[in-house]
Amino acid sequence: MSFDDFIMCVNPQYQSFIRSINDQLLIDGCKLKITSAKNGYVVSYQHGRKKRVVLNFVFRKIGLVARIYGDNVGAYSDVLGSLPDSIKNSVKKAPSCKRFDDPPRCNSNCRGYVFSIDDVQYQKCRYNCFMFEVCDESIPLIRTFIEKELALRGALE
Repeated sequence: MSFDDFIMCVNPQYQSFIRSINDQLLIDGCKLKITSAKNGYVVSYQHGRKKRVVLNFVFRKIGLVARIYGDNVGAYSDVLGSLPDSIKNSVKKAPSCKRFDDPPRCNSNCRGYVFSIDDVQYQKCRYNCFMFEVCDESIPLIRTFIEKELALRGALE
């Protein structure tokens, strides 16, 4: 499986965006990993010495989805406040993290996210919180999230 195999499955309208994100992440030192899954490919970008994933592209019934692992999201809450209402609502509706209420019931790799949107604090699951369909509305947001997260991860290593 190669990046070219994956990109051929992406809607042509979004291929240039996906290529630019791929290039940016590789330049920033991320390691690319591509696997196959039930609905298509899973494309993961691992960052840093700890090789923590910063982004996955996965195919769902709705199309291509970007799952962003915003481990440092509390440091860029200004981005969350500026989200379009439709995207804010998807973040707000994401499942709460069990780690905060009942740690044994949660995935051992999950640390959950604590952040605020519109002065309301949320405790969300890292696996479902920042999943955005790749579409015209979400492209600037995905790019901004990745830039902010990579900058903080680089500063903290």
